[in-house]
Amino acid sequence: MKTQEKPGLSTNGEEVIFRTPSINLYSHDVMRLVRFYERLGFHETFRTPKGGKPHHVEVKLDQFTIGIASVDAAINDHGLKPNLGGHPAEIVLWTDDADLAYKRLTAGGAPSLSPPHDFLGFLRAAWVADPDGNPIQIVQRR
Repeated sequence: MKTQEKPGLSTNGEEVIFRTPSINLYSHDVMRLVRFYERLGFHETFRTPKGGKPHHVEVKLDQFTIGIASVDAAINDHGLKPNLGGHPAEIVLWTDDADLAYKRLTAGGAPSLSPPHDFLGFLRAAWVADPDGNPIQIVQRR
């Protein structure tokens, strides 16, 4: 499937094109998050370094990629200062049965943030957290 490119930022007639969006999560325990997302159906597509303790692993489900990056690597390699508090973003996973997905995730140890409920008259959703506390919305169309 060809990625459709759309114009992004433009200055003086020069456009910047963005494509292939993904999200990176910073973690103190990269492999713990990798194992969690693999249980949700994601599969590993990239790892560095290839041997030993990974600094960055990418997992993919359909066309969505989550990068899981080591906090230490972000600091040491890039001079970043990741703030793991607050969790201002969430992962959204569409499903055919939000109640069943919620039940299986919480039975597997994922903390509940909001039990399944109907909203907007045509959606059903629930929220759990991954092992680092990042919210995951489980949602289905009624």
